[in-house]
Amino acid sequence: MNSFSIFNFQFSIIIVPLVIGYLLDLLFGDPRKLPHPIVAFGNIIAWCERHLNKGNYRKAKGCFIAIGLPLATLCTGGLLAWGSWLIHPAVYYIVASVFVFYGLANHSLIQEGGEVIRTLETQGLEAGRKRLSWIVGRDTSQLPPKKIYTAVLETMAENLSDGVVAPLFFYALGGFPAMMMYKMVNTLDSMLGYKDARYKDFGCCSAHLDDILNYIPARLTAFLMALSGYRKGIFSFIRKYARQHASPNSGYPESAMAGILNCRFGGPNIYHSILVEKPYIGSNDRELSGRDYKRAARVNQTVCLVTVLLICTIYSII
Repeated sequence: MNSFSIFNFQFSIIIVPLVIGYLLDLLFGDPRKLPHPIVAFGNIIAWCERHLNKGNYRKAKGCFIAIGLPLATLCTGGLLAWGSWLIHPAVYYIVASVFVFYGLANHSLIQEGGEVIRTLETQGLEAGRKRLSWIVGRDTSQLPPKKIYTAVLETMAENLSDGVVAPLFFYALGGFPAMMMYKMVNTLDSMLGYKDARYKDFGCCSAHLDDILNYIPARLTAFLMALSGYRKGIFSFIRKYARQHASPNSGYPESAMAGILNCRFGGPNIYHSILVEKPYIGSNDRELSGRDYKRAARVNQTVCLVTVLLICTIYSII
């Protein structure tokens, strides 16, 4: 196979589904009325948790599903990719594009954040708190407006890594099977990665694996965010505050967003009836507004587009 043929093959199996999936997400976001693989992942994890998170050896059983479910997802995705290609390349393109579409969450992330802001500004504080509770794990019942804006912006920053750059990073490494494997790991962490009594042992392996897989994507996300919303001192700001976060990864995109907006994130919040004292990211404790959300949305859109273009460029030159 000559170099031109190799380029055409790589272009076909990687770049075409990537561009189609990106455009579908840009236009439509998650299709709420259609079956979604992440919902299936959640159902599988919930079944495993009900049947295995009891009795002895909880940590061992948690490690078993933390490793076994992502491997099963990777193998199933590989068989699906191979089988669809054997049927016809056009079938593969459709299947791969749909999974890229499902694996990206940028449109829905921006849309959900915007719904919270619009609800707060048009329907009042109580409605805004309730709408925020749909997308964050913290207790929202007593949050003032400023904390609601902060929660939205923190979520947009953190999930830009988890829901956009990281899935694309693993897609670049192994196509949609690797992308879905990452999504399974991330779903495991979001459902089991808590430090309370119920999940401390059963979910610890899922949480650690998620930390490992997000190590590079989180830092790449912060770098791309800093470039897209550049202001003087942004990289020093990220270096100063990123490691103060309890998570080894979340502090990077959150500090990048706080630096871009020149605001302060973090502080105390209640999770599952427990007060959690998070360190502050930034020092400018200013009021936030819908303008900050709009700027954050532009940053998210830019980072998503740049990541897609980077993958296309890399595959065009290797």
